Amino acid sequence: MSQAFNIEAAGYTRFSFQRDGRVLTAAITSEHPVNGVDGPMHEELSRVFTDLQRDTGSDLIVLTASGRAFCAGGDFDWFQEQVDDPATFRAIAWDAKRIVSSLLEMEKPIICRLNGAAAGLGATIALLCDVIIADENAVIGDPHVKVGLVAGDGGALIWPQLVGYARAKELLLTGDMLTASEAQELGLINHAVPTEALDARVREVVDKIQANPRWAVRWTKSVVNIPLRALAAQTMDAAVGWESVSNFHDDRRETVAAMREKRAPKLTGE
Repeated sequence: MSQAFNIEAAGYTRFSFQRDGRVLTAAITSEHPVNGVDGPMHEELSRVFTDLQRDTGSDLIVLTASGRAFCAGGDFDWFQEQVDDPATFRAIAWDAKRIVSSLLEMEKPIICRLNGAAAGLGATIALLCDVIIADENAVIGDPHVKVGLVAGDGGALIWPQLVGYARAKELLLTGDMLTASEAQELGLINHAVPTEALDARVREVVDKIQANPRWAVRWTKSVVNIPLRALAAQTMDAAVGWESVSNFHDDRRETVAAMREKRAPKLTGE
């Protein structure tokens, strides 16, 4: 018999956990105003989904966040560190791939309660969940290009599968953000609901899934994810590699500086 594992005892600093029977809510929780990804959060993201799968007291995961945003992309101080010392970007490549692969390998269903803005990696994490239910005031997009990076941490993988290549390429190449209602209309997310109805809709979907036999649910999800796992295996090395290369360029340095200084970037094409 396998040894019991409790995720609350695993020492996470960027997540908080709450249980309701066999349903476990994992909330991104940080001091950053929009839950921007920094080094510690990125490292925890690379292992939290494996630990959620291992957690013996849960059958279904609700992924959400504390505060006014879900996860609005990378923290700009962390971005500056990566620009100043590109070796720090190279060092996170393994973790970047594990975030995607561990989400796709999870057997337990994972419902995204999208309580606010999700951008870049935050959007990828939301979209790799099994059902995405958003506050209608939330926005979602992948603006990697706006900060001089290739959309290599999963955006180029999952967006075309959800909305088709033409729409995905337009959104990834412009970096435009979508309202939750627009995302629902495109088929990017499942539901966009008023703020006051968010928890009830999440509960409704959770109850429907929980009413079914556990192993039928888990293994149906696993089968559905086989093509996505295969596609991730084909693309993620190149995606993370090209993203790492883009971190070396002058326009990357300039876009990060411009964002931090709240001005338009002066791009050179280099």
